[in-house]
Amino acid sequence: MMSSKYGIASRLKSKRIQKLISSGKRADGRGFDEYRQITIKTNVLEKAEGSAEVFIGNTRVLVGVKIGVGTPFEDTPGEGVLVCNAEFVPIASPFFEPGPPDENSIELARIVDRGLRSAGVVDFSKLDLIPGKLVHVINIDIYILNYDGNLIDASAFAAIAALRTSVKPVYEVKEGEVKPTGVKEKLEVLKTPIAVTMVKIGNSLLVDPSADEEEVMETRITVTLEDEGNICTIQKSGSEPLSFDEIKKAVNIAKVKASEIRSKIAGGEG
Repeated sequence: MMSSKYGIASRLKSKRIQKLISSGKRADGRGFDEYRQITIKTNVLEKAEGSAEVFIGNTRVLVGVKIGVGTPFEDTPGEGVLVCNAEFVPIASPFFEPGPPDENSIELARIVDRGLRSAGVVDFSKLDLIPGKLVHVINIDIYILNYDGNLIDASAFAAIAALRTSVKPVYEVKEGEVKPTGVKEKLEVLKTPIAVTMVKIGNSLLVDPSADEEEVMETRITVTLEDEGNICTIQKSGSEPLSFDEIKKAVNIAKVKASEIRSKIAGGEG
């Protein structure tokens, strides 16, 4: 996520990274299509309806899911609500500052939110309680605990892993009122969308950019795919354009990586 607001790499570092990449290498020895080590833990927060912690290399993200009752959106009065929020905890990076959400945290939350919604991750019509008045509200809170590049994928992995292990409170609707029953049931998750982020440096696309690579990137592209390999969203940022062939290459890489990561998420539940 880090834009130039959070500092530009020194010219020496930039030249070193670009020289390595032009020779077919990365600073940490990975291939261009390799992720760092991914670790996924679920049910890490006792008070939440669902939770997950994800490490990608040294990047660390925690997600908590809370499900309650609220009013529906005006344009979808008979459907439940999903809300994503992201907080960049100041201890995660010297570039993070305390205060209200900035454009980076807002962008991160929107990308994760869009990937989940576009995939149809849950049937929102089944989250209706009193038509037009009260529905289930799913809050997904993303906390960045350590930043070392690729916050998008770490946050997206943690969000879907947390949702897949979530339970929702059961309410009784009687005489126009909603009352908790004290019972919880598993949230039905229909899809497992996976985001795969790449950056372009020179003429190369690099999967899972490190913090140093993000500082010198020309363009970033995130491809989110659902279980059947269908594209849910494509998000691009950065000043440089991508050719049709580069976008096609990014999608093909994402399809392979998404399948691998989906298996990790399923295996990390418990």
